[in-house]
Amino acid sequence: MSRFLLTAMPFSGHVAPVTAVAARVVARGHDVRMYTGGAFRARVEQTGARFIPWRTAPDFDEQNLPATFPRLVGKKGLSQVLVNMEDLFIATAPAQLADVRAEWEREPWDALASDEASLAPSIIAEALGCRWATIAVLPLHLVSAQGPPPGLGLSPGRSVWGRGRDAALRALIPALSGRLNAASRRARDASGLAPARVGFDRQVWSAQLILASGVPALDHDLPDRPAHLHWVGRLAAPLDPPRPPWWDDLAGRRVIVVTQGTQNVDPDDLLRPALTALRDADVLVAASTGVPGQDRLPFPIPAHVRTAAFLPFDELLPRSEVLVTNGGWGGVLTALSHGVPLVVAGGDLDKPEVAGRVAAAGAGIDLRTGTPTVRAVSEAVRRVRADPSFRLRAERIAVELADAGGAERAATLLEAFAR
Repeated sequence: MSRFLLTAMPFSGHVAPVTAVAARVVARGHDVRMYTGGAFRARVEQTGARFIPWRTAPDFDEQNLPATFPRLVGKKGLSQVLVNMEDLFIATAPAQLADVRAEWEREPWDALASDEASLAPSIIAEALGCRWATIAVLPLHLVSAQGPPPGLGLSPGRSVWGRGRDAALRALIPALSGRLNAASRRARDASGLAPARVGFDRQVWSAQLILASGVPALDHDLPDRPAHLHWVGRLAAPLDPPRPPWWDDLAGRRVIVVTQGTQNVDPDDLLRPALTALRDADVLVAASTGVPGQDRLPFPIPAHVRTAAFLPFDELLPRSEVLVTNGGWGGVLTALSHGVPLVVAGGDLDKPEVAGRVAAAGAGIDLRTGTPTVRAVSEAVRRVRADPSFRLRAERIAVELADAGGAERAATLLEAFAR
């Protein structure tokens, strides 16, 4: 038996894949603890892992981040990304170390496995001297020498001009990362560590083992990924809510699904224009608000639209023609695992990158904004429904995701790593 500590930032989209891996590691007879926010205690304990809460670290509500991190008030776009990174994913690292150090001193572990969004795992591994694996729960943002920096939603250039553009953008990374590198230095100093020899963009990755959700087709098939990186496909199903009361209305109907995701859930961003665009569609439209307890929308909806806070996507998507989404990585992988093409309105955080990768893979359309017009949504949905190549490509990616092995494959790799 090996002993593991798994950690995940307290966001649904981070906790779901890490708990899926935890469940498979527990099933193999290993001792597993998981460190994350208090809202996810039940989900962690359902896996058989022991729950370790954020105590010194400032636990937060993922749908009300400004309540804990006031610099986020009113922020969107790039400013939101930077403050998110500085205040949530970097500045909390010393407090996360304090929580985890107390657990280590009580009972050490053989291997640490953590999501890649936070600086904390690298600080924990260095401070405690433990082995560390990265579970990449977001679209892989490991910088490559073969394309543009991740996060911009750009595909690698194929021409001389395009490759030159990519090289120029990569050269800007140190200058553009100044704020994040400075925040990293402060966090490392507060943790009793010397400044890192590499920038923040490289500090979040284990040099020993990376388990990457997705498949190479959703990574532009880049050829220079390191040997210690393993693609593991789709790691977890979304939260499994009950069927809504209107579920029987789906019988015999063609379906289009619309989801706002679970962050930045203003329905005017995507739900309103999407439902308006589909007001005359010859389908039943199922829409998820992404807000617990809010099954209804604050504006009138067409008669053929059904809404719920959350939807059982693994049951719903096999019935669906298209998913219109804000670009959450977990939701995108869920749709593609069922061979469903997408229309993606990626507005901020990692969403523009997700949208760009879906489009580059040929499995959907990138609307290039998180607040699309009614016309843009209407034309994109019409095009995806009319052109069979989108579904064909989505179905091919579904096969690749299944072949990658998912959480079971990740558990196999972690088991060998701990030994």
